[in-house]
Amino acid sequence: MTRYDEIGVGYARGRRTDPRWLTPVLSALGPAASVLDVGSGTGSYEPPSRDVVAVEPSAEMIRQRRPGAAPVVRAVAEALPFASGTFDAALAVLTVHHWGDWRGGLTELRRVSRRQVVLAYDTALHNDFWLVREYVPEIAALENSRPSAPQIADFLGAASVLPLPVPWDFTDGVFPAYWRRPEAYLDPAVRRSCSALAQTAPAAVARGMARLRADLESGRWYADHAELLARPEWDAGFRLIVA
Repeated sequence: MTRYDEIGVGYARGRRTDPRWLTPVLSALGPAASVLDVGSGTGSYEPPSRDVVAVEPSAEMIRQRRPGAAPVVRAVAEALPFASGTFDAALAVLTVHHWGDWRGGLTELRRVSRRQVVLAYDTALHNDFWLVREYVPEIAALENSRPSAPQIADFLGAASVLPLPVPWDFTDGVFPAYWRRPEAYLDPAVRRSCSALAQTAPAAVARGMARLRADLESGRWYADHAELLARPEWDAGFRLIVA
């Protein structure tokens, strides 16, 4: 059983494609006609109108793929079952931090494709998120164990690294998606869709949510974070890496 067989139940309900990220992903793929989507999950950012093959190790995530999604092979990034140079491009969206051997997985992406497009995040900026700093600091240890976007870009010898800010009304429920909508984190379904919360000790999360609830009810959160409420977007460290 993979990690997402346990924490991925209901994932597709909270993690929906946002065109404000899909557009730059499609641009980064350039003219690639054949695309391997590694760690594809439910297929949120698979490019339309291209020949796509998905790779996903979790049976639960495969089960949630929409009708008409790209054909999927159950495999891991570190051992892709394809010949060298099979694809024009390999795509990996918010998945590298879950790989057991991230360098091995990226080496496999380079082996099977001529272009690599990786959406990752800077773990230091994630750890500066108010939810981590003030409510669930235990998340920082998990993030510090994960590869950060600068490491990934350096390993791939990236040709470009594009920041992808998070709009305040983002529809894809990534961990910092609700930076301006703090009450959303009180919803257990929202927390289950965020691996950083789903993989942190339940007692630590419960303590943090109790503090957050109290600060929302008292108005303290809004007073402390008033500057966020006027921002249309925020840089949580997400980076689109092209090599």
